[in-house]
Amino acid sequence: MNPILNQVGTVFIPVSNIEEARKWYCDILGLSADGEILFGHLYIVPTNGTGIVLDSKIYSEDNIFKTPPFHLNTNNIEQAYEYMKRKNVELTTEIEHNHWFNFKDPDGNHLMVCKC
Repeated sequence: MNPILNQVGTVFIPVSNIEEARKWYCDILGLSADGEILFGHLYIVPTNGTGIVLDSKIYSEDNIFKTPPFHLNTNNIEQAYEYMKRKNVELTTEIEHNHWFNFKDPDGNHLMVCKC
C-alpha cells in the first residue's frame, strides 16, 4: 500500500502583498475577503477541490509562475472571459479553441480559466 495519496492538496501562489492578493483573488472568485491571514503571510482561498494558498513569504520575481500551474474551471468560457475583461484583469490570450484563456494576477503570475 502506497502512503502517498493520488491527489493534489494545495497549490501555493507567491504574492507580494498578502492583503491585496487576498482582496484580488476573492474578488475574481466572488468570495468574501474577510478570511484570516495566517502567520502574517498565508491566506487559504476557500475553494472546492484542490486548495489555493497565497503566500507572501515565498514571493520573489524569480518565483512567479511563467506558465499556469493549474486552471480555474468554468461552464461558460465566453462569459468567464467577458467577466475578467470587466474586472480589468490582464488577459494574456484570447479564448483559445473555444476552451481556455490565460491571464495574470497583479504580481504577474500566469493563470488559466478552462471550460471543463
